[in-house]
Amino acid sequence: MRELGRHPDDDAEERPALRPFPVPDAVVADQHGDRLPLQELWGQGPALLVLVPAAFSTHCTAELGALAFDVDRFDDAGVQLAALSCDPVPALRAWGEDRGYPFPLLSDFWPHGHVARSLDAFDEDLGTAQRLSLLVVDGAVRWELRGEHGRARSLRAHLEALQALG
Repeated sequence: MRELGRHPDDDAEERPALRPFPVPDAVVADQHGDRLPLQELWGQGPALLVLVPAAFSTHCTAELGALAFDVDRFDDAGVQLAALSCDPVPALRAWGEDRGYPFPLLSDFWPHGHVARSLDAFDEDLGTAQRLSLLVVDGAVRWELRGEHGRARSLRAHLEALQALG
C-alpha cells in the first residue's frame, strides 16, 4: 500500500519543516518612500527577499542585475522578488532609477538594520546587511541562502529557490 500524498515513483527526500519568518510585523520603506509591511510581500504568494550590503556596490549591483535580467522566471513561478539593504531611501531610489530594477528595493535604514538584525544577518562592524536570501511562503521560510562577504551570489543559486516550491 502506498503512502498517501506521494507518487509511488517519488524518491525525493521529505521537505524540511518550515520555520516562521522572524519579523512578521516589520514595516520598511521602498525606494519611493512608501511604507510596506513585509507581510504584504508574501500576502499574494511566495516572495524571495534578497538582502544586500550596499547600493551601487559592485557585487550587489551584479546580483540584482542578474535577478532583474531573469525576473520572468520568478514571475512565471509566482514569486515576488524584493531586495533589502540598510541604505536610506534616497540611495535606493537613485540605484533603482539608474539600474531599472523591476522589483522593490526596501530600506532597513531606520531603525538601522532592524530587519537584518532580526534575521541574524547584520554586520555590526560595517553597519550593513549581510548577504542573505530567503524564500518566504505563507509567512514561513522555505529556503535560505547565505553568501560570503565580498562575493556575489549567483543567479543559479537564487533559481534553486524556485525548486523549493515543489
